[in-house]
Amino acid sequence: MDPKGRLPVPAPFRRVLAAQGAAVVVVTLLDECLAAYPPAEWARLEVQLGALPAFSRPVKALTRLLTSRAADCELDGQGRILLPPTLRVATGLLREVVVVGVLNRFEVWRPDAWASFLKDSERLLDDVSLDLQWPLPPAPPTPGEGPSRPTHPQGKPNR
Repeated sequence: MDPKGRLPVPAPFRRVLAAQGAAVVVVTLLDECLAAYPPAEWARLEVQLGALPAFSRPVKALTRLLTSRAADCELDGQGRILLPPTLRVATGLLREVVVVGVLNRFEVWRPDAWASFLKDSERLLDDVSLDLQWPLPPAPPTPGEGPSRPTHPQGKPNR
């Protein structure tokens, strides 16, 4: 990140934005990092939040926190976004950052916070009480859907 708080958006993420015709990402505070979403993914998240019980105290808190801290960050001509100073201060981001791709978003971490997260997460993976099945079993077909298409060994649909 440069001294002005501009961050280069990872190239694969820029390609997703271009395919969606978007020149902006929605950035919000998430745990100890900033999470950046394409507008379509942010809209999906808003729909999911709207489907939760509206009068639930935890749901209200989560919705307020995520949306009140969200900021639209436009890509400049060099493929960078300007991270708002309030969000940079809230996460303690300085020049050196770690950018991590996570499914439908990318996250921006302080290097020490990322290292701490990794250390804690590796302990979770060692915990046998997680009872995760790996690889994940195939999802059951949705009622009314026909049989699913065969997949590659990596789980990608055949075309």
